[in-house]
Amino acid sequence: MTKKITIAIDGFSSTGKSTVAKQLAKELGYVYVDTGAMYRAVTLYALRKNYISENNLDRDALVKELSLIKLKFIFNPEVGFGEMYLNGENVEKEIRQMEVSEYVSKIAAIPEVREMLVAQQQQMGKEKGIVMDGRDIGTVVFPDAELKIFMTASAEERAQRRFKELSERGEEVTYKEVLRNVQERDHLDTTREDSPLVKASDAKEIDNSHLALTGQFEKILELYNAAISN
Repeated sequence: MTKKITIAIDGFSSTGKSTVAKQLAKELGYVYVDTGAMYRAVTLYALRKNYISENNLDRDALVKELSLIKLKFIFNPEVGFGEMYLNGENVEKEIRQMEVSEYVSKIAAIPEVREMLVAQQQQMGKEKGIVMDGRDIGTVVFPDAELKIFMTASAEERAQRRFKELSERGEEVTYKEVLRNVQERDHLDTTREDSPLVKASDAKEIDNSHLALTGQFEKILELYNAAISN
């Protein structure tokens, strides 16, 4: 029987982490966890409560209510992955909107939010056989993961992908707005005091600026095969 391992996929926003993590989990029969969806759901909660806006962040009010925020992934066979539920409501589509993207890095920088979600993520991965993607999986959540991947691409390429995705969903955004959002999130993610986005020393870096999805997936499968043979 093939041993099960923990696979941590980190990287910048819009590098396709979730896409490849879902592919990998399906191929291996592993559990897939999108930690970004968890932070987005908390951000959506804060937006609905008016705890965050362009010029305001009521951190204390949000922190006081963290125990009221119940997050759960429920598998949807039609899409092939677990969708995010916030307090019993399916918010998978809503958390992907540009408004949530604008504020998620600020919410993710709050230490109490990270502490709560990291504890949940570590609990999910206790049995191994898991593919988890995010910003600090290989450095904080699973520092002992058998396979760590760090994904990157140019800001311009990532903004183009995100702009296409949002436009196809019917959101009225400009490429310039999306590029600014990508650059701002990069800055916030890499400079925050608590668990900044950094490449783990033992992570394998994949720059997919000019790499086709098929080639990328084959490369990651090779890394997986090497990891389980050690």
